[in-house]
Amino acid sequence: MMSTLKTIILMALLTGLLYGACLLFSIPPLIAILIALIPNLIAYFFSDKIVLMSYGAKIVDEREAPSLHRIVEKVSMKAGVPKPKIAIVETPTPNAFATGRNPEHAVVAVTTGIMNLLTPQELEGVIAHEISHIKHRDILISSIVAVIAGAIVYLAHMLQWGMFFRFGSDDENNPLEILGSLLFIIFAPIAATIIQFAISRQREYYADEGGAKYSHPIYLANALAKLEKGVSMYPMEGGNPATEHMFIVNPFRGESILRLFSTHPPTEERIKRLLEMAKNPKYIA
Repeated sequence: MMSTLKTIILMALLTGLLYGACLLFSIPPLIAILIALIPNLIAYFFSDKIVLMSYGAKIVDEREAPSLHRIVEKVSMKAGVPKPKIAIVETPTPNAFATGRNPEHAVVAVTTGIMNLLTPQELEGVIAHEISHIKHRDILISSIVAVIAGAIVYLAHMLQWGMFFRFGSDDENNPLEILGSLLFIIFAPIAATIIQFAISRQREYYADEGGAKYSHPIYLANALAKLEKGVSMYPMEGGNPATEHMFIVNPFRGESILRLFSTHPPTEERIKRLLEMAKNPKYIA
């Protein structure tokens, strides 16, 4: 509940930033939203195919991965969602992600690295985390956030080019207007990015909580501890950093220098919260 409330507050801040900027510079908000909407609509409807293709993921049936299918089916039933398709990515990097625009079009992907590293119970905890993302429709939420943040960035670019051409004209420039424009161009995209990443971190906490409910908090806590070490030994090579937020841990290694610019909460904090959940009977029933 608290993670959901924080997400709502952060999305309200992001929306407020967009509309405040539009009012300040007398720009119709619809224009910026429509410009940002087009690429994100494409990503929303085709993200599963794009991401799976980019990582060479192969959809597997029950004959090819029977134990993995059993785990996914068990967790899906407990979460009350349709069983998603299952894909395997051939890489030593231990990780997993979920994609798909809704529970009916979802895919859970795991790497060969994570299957070799984790016990069946720990893998169940990871699958439960990913199915929690599917149940909470986090792909939809991240798409909405990307549209709003993208609109703010587009506004900043539009303003930047507008200032460039205005300086070349004979029109008299208002110093206060120039200062306000410069501040917006510099700080608005940074603020939008910080809020976007903060929402991503809240959704990870929320998915951890779901993972604890649909499996066991200790399973997921142990898995995260192993994954943190495993990724440091075998970081993802050749992947797209723009997909970082989709994975259960950052696959490209290393916490962000500034945690404000990290798509994932600190792993030690996630483990700490899961261990606290393990003391609560509602998570281990």
